[in-house]
Amino acid sequence: MFFWFLATAILTIAWVFKDPRFDYRLLAVGAVLPDVIDWPTGWRVMHSVVTSIAVLALVMLVSLGRKPYRKLLLGLPIGMFLHLVFDGAFTSAEMFWWPIGGWQFSADDLPVVARGWWNVPLELVGAFALWLWWRRRRATA
Repeated sequence: MFFWFLATAILTIAWVFKDPRFDYRLLAVGAVLPDVIDWPTGWRVMHSVVTSIAVLALVMLVSLGRKPYRKLLLGLPIGMFLHLVFDGAFTSAEMFWWPIGGWQFSADDLPVVARGWWNVPLELVGAFALWLWWRRRRATA
């Protein structure tokens, strides 16, 4: 899935922050990164809240004293957190809390795989929502 995660992340941040200057590029990367890494590798590292927290902590340390740089980089962990929410990663406690329960990766399917054909309507909704958002932004620019 691609459009579903992009749309949910972008629309959530647009609604919460209402900042017309927000840079959505790293947010978009963070929103799709967990599936891009975990699906082909078979790992479940990126679907863990611990990983998202670690990335957030790293961004905060790296950008210490550099506010514009921090504002840009924060999009990555925020996108990762939103992916976990809109993917339903929390439904598998073993995957969501890795490595707190042990270093062995979860044998559960990734949520995107477990949903099967339900991904098709979600992708269509995501593509349509992105199109509406893009049209609205273009009209107000």
